[in-house]
Amino acid sequence: MLPIDDVLPELLATFEDRTTALLQAPPGAGKTTRVPLALLSAGWRGEGRILMLEPRRLAARSAARFMAHQLGESPGETVGYRTRLDTRVSARTRIEVVTEGILTRLIQSDPALEGYAAVLFDEFHERSLQADLGLALVRESQQALRDDLRLLVMSATLDTEPLAQLLGGAPVITSEGRAFPVDVFYRPAPRQRSLPDHVAATVSDALSEQAGSVLVFLPGAGEIRRVARALDGAVPEDVQVMPLYGSLKAAQQDAAIAPATSGTRKVVLATAIAETSLTIEGIRVVVDAGLSRRARFDPNSGMTRLTTDRLSRSSAEQRRGRAGRVEPGVCYRLWSETEHQRLAGQAPPEIAEADLAALVLELAGWGARSPDDLDWLDPPPEAHWRQARDLLQWLDLVDKDGGVTEAGRQALVLGVHPRLAHMVLRGREWGYPVTAARLAALLGERDPLGPGAGADLDHRLRAMTGEYETRADLKPIRHATARLMRRGDQDIDDRMPVGRLLSQAYPDRVAHRRPGDASRYRLSNGRGARLRDDDPMGRETWLVAAELDGQAREALIYRAAAIDRPTLDEALASHIRTSDEVGWDDRKGTVVARRVTRLGALVLEETSLPTPGPERVAEGLLDAVRQKGLAALPWTDAARQWQARVQTLATVWPDDWPDVGDATLLASLPEWLGPFLAGVGDWQGVQRLNLIDALTSCLPWDRQSALSRLAPERLTIPTGQSVRLDYTGEQGPVLATKLQTVFGWTDTPTIADGRLPVVLHLLSPAGRPLAVTSDLSSFWRQAYPEVRKDMRGRYPKHPWPEDPFTAEPAMGTKKSGR
Repeated sequence: MLPIDDVLPELLATFEDRTTALLQAPPGAGKTTRVPLALLSAGWRGEGRILMLEPRRLAARSAARFMAHQLGESPGETVGYRTRLDTRVSARTRIEVVTEGILTRLIQSDPALEGYAAVLFDEFHERSLQADLGLALVRESQQALRDDLRLLVMSATLDTEPLAQLLGGAPVITSEGRAFPVDVFYRPAPRQRSLPDHVAATVSDALSEQAGSVLVFLPGAGEIRRVARALDGAVPEDVQVMPLYGSLKAAQQDAAIAPATSGTRKVVLATAIAETSLTIEGIRVVVDAGLSRRARFDPNSGMTRLTTDRLSRSSAEQRRGRAGRVEPGVCYRLWSETEHQRLAGQAPPEIAEADLAALVLELAGWGARSPDDLDWLDPPPEAHWRQARDLLQWLDLVDKDGGVTEAGRQALVLGVHPRLAHMVLRGREWGYPVTAARLAALLGERDPLGPGAGADLDHRLRAMTGEYETRADLKPIRHATARLMRRGDQDIDDRMPVGRLLSQAYPDRVAHRRPGDASRYRLSNGRGARLRDDDPMGRETWLVAAELDGQAREALIYRAAAIDRPTLDEALASHIRTSDEVGWDDRKGTVVARRVTRLGALVLEETSLPTPGPERVAEGLLDAVRQKGLAALPWTDAARQWQARVQTLATVWPDDWPDVGDATLLASLPEWLGPFLAGVGDWQGVQRLNLIDALTSCLPWDRQSALSRLAPERLTIPTGQSVRLDYTGEQGPVLATKLQTVFGWTDTPTIADGRLPVVLHLLSPAGRPLAVTSDLSSFWRQAYPEVRKDMRGRYPKHPWPEDPFTAEPAMGTKKSGR
C-alpha cells in the first residue's frame, strides 16, 4: 500500500461527475505510478487512452517501466512512453507517458485529442514553460471541443487555490503522504574551501556517520564532474560514485537510479533531475549544495544565459524528502540555518524567465495571436512576448498581425526552436537539406566536443560526417538529424558554407570584429561579444554566433561559423537597409550627412553626402542632443524651476498636466525643441537658445496661463516680502525664510488650489536651518517653545515671543522691527 491508495476511490468518484480535478500529494506518495493505473478501470474511459505529461525524459521512462512491471509487461504494451529520442508505444498501449514537447505536437495535430480520455499533468509544481502551455491548450480544447475530456493536475508543493480557480473551481483532492522523519544538519562551507571540496568532505563524513546510499544535489554537470574527481580514491571500495544528469546516455541514467548491488552503497551525484518523480532505491542520506541552475532570457538582447542561484525553500524541502522515502533519513544542507530563512518560498515559473519564441509560434499555430486569448496561471511577460513576436516576424514565421504563415506551419511540424526550423526550411529551399538538418541537430543538443574544441561549428560538422576521429557521443545528434530530414534527403550529398545557413537562424547575431582586436566583436543586435583569446576563429572578420553565454556587457561566444561579406549580403538581403541619415559627428563638431547601409546595429557601408539643408541640419542638432544628453542644453535655474513646477502639478493632476521629466523630454525632442532649431546652424547656436521658450511649448495655452496661479514662482510672506519657491527638491515646493518673518502665519501655505503644502525651511537670524515643517500650526505649538528656549540666549536682540500666532512678523532685531 502506498499513501495515494487511500484517496484513489475519491478521485475515481470525482471523475464520475466532474471532468477536472487537482491532486495534491507529497513526494513518495505514489501519485505518478498509481493514479494512471487506477484510471484504467474507469467506465468513462471506454477505449480512450490516458496521456500523462512528465517534465523530464528520465522520469517518463522510469515511470512507464515501473507501471509496466506492475502489470507484468514490458514498456510499449499497456503502458508506453514517448520522448524526443525514444518511443515505446503500440496499438495495445492505453497509458502513454510523454515529455512536454510531445504533448504540444499531439494537440497541434489533433486539437480535440480524439482517442484520449484523460490528460494528466504530473509534477506541475515545477512550473515548466511547456507544462503551462500544455495546460492552457488542453483546457481550451476541453472547453471548446471535448467536454468529456478528463483533466487532472498533480502537484507536490504548489499552492492549489489559484490553480483551482483557473480551472473553474476544480475540486482539490489531498493525500497526506507518508514521509519518514529526516534529520537536518546545516553545514555551511568554511571560508576558503571550494564547493567541490566541501561537498566531497561532507559526503565522506556522511558515509562514515550514516548507513545507506547518498544522493548529492549539485547545480550542473560541471560541478558533478569536479566533485567526482574530488571523491576519486576518497570513498570506501564498496561505494560506487555515479553521475545523474540530463545529457547522460539513457543506460548511464538507468544505472544511477537502479538499486545498489548487494553489499555495496552508492553516491549519486545529481542535478535537479532527481528532485521529483524519481525514486532511487536505498537512498537515506541527502547532501544538498543548495544551488540550482536556471536559464534567464533577456528580451533586450534576445539571448539566454544560465545563472546559478540559491534554490527555493520548496525545492529544499523536495530534496530533503528524498531521504525519507522508505525509512528515517538524514539531510546535510551546505548553508546556514539563517540563510535558509532568507530563501525564496518558490522559484519563479519558467514562463516568467524563458525565451518565448517557441511558445508564441505554437499559439499562432493554435490561432491565438495574443496571450489574452488563453487562460494562464501566470501570463507571459509582455516584453518577452513582444520580443518573441518580433523575432518570428523577422523569420517570416508569423505575419504582421501575429498570425502563423505557411512557413510557420512547416516550422511547427519540425519540432525544434523556430530559429533552427527557419534555417532547416531555408536549407531545403537552397538545396542543402542535409547540412541544414545536421546543423540544427548539432545546435539542438549539447555540444559534443566542448569548449576546448574552439567555437567553429564547421569543425563539429566535419566530426559528424566522419572526416576525423572523435570520442564524442554523436548518436543523439545523428538521431535528431534523421528526424529532421525528409524521405530522400539522405541521398543528397550537399556541402554548404555553414555561416550562410546559420545566418538564417541568427540574423540578429551576425558579428563584426572590432578594429584592432582579434577576439572582440559587435553583434547586429547591438551587443558586444568575444571569443576566447586562443580561439583560431578570432582571425575571422565576420561571424555568425549561434551560442553565447548571454552576459549583458560582452557575451562569450561558444559556437559560431565564419561568413564573408558577399555571402552575408546575399543571405540577409531582406534584412539589410540603406538610408540617408543626418547626424552629429562629435569628433568633427558638426552636422554630417551620410548614406548608411546597416544590418541591424552593424554599419556595413557608409559614404558621405553633400552638406545638408537647414531642415536636415536641425535633425543633426537633435541627434547631437541625444548623444550629449539633455544636460548639454543651456539650462538655467529658471528653466529647471519651470520644469519642476510642471512636474509638481503633474503629480497632482496626471491626466491634465504633461510629464516633462528628462526622459520624456529627451524622447520627444522633435516636438518641443525641433521648431526652435529653425535657422540654427551649429552647436553654439543651440547654446544661445532661450530654453524656457522651447519648454513652454510643451503646454497648451490654458495650462501656460494656469501655471503661475497653481504653481507660483514666489509667495508673499507676512512681512510683505515676495520669496522665491524652490520646486527642485524631493520633498516638494520649498520656501526658505527666517523664522521671525512668518510670525502670525497660523497655517501652512499651499499651492495647487490647496492640494499641496509648501515645505517651510525656517532659518535662524544668521540664516542657519532651525526647522523643516509642512505643518506650521503643529510646529508653533509643539516645537517652537524648545526653539525659543535655545535661541533667546543666542540671539537676544531678535524677537522670540511666547505667542507666535499673534506676534508681529519681523525682518531684523527688536530695535529695527520690520
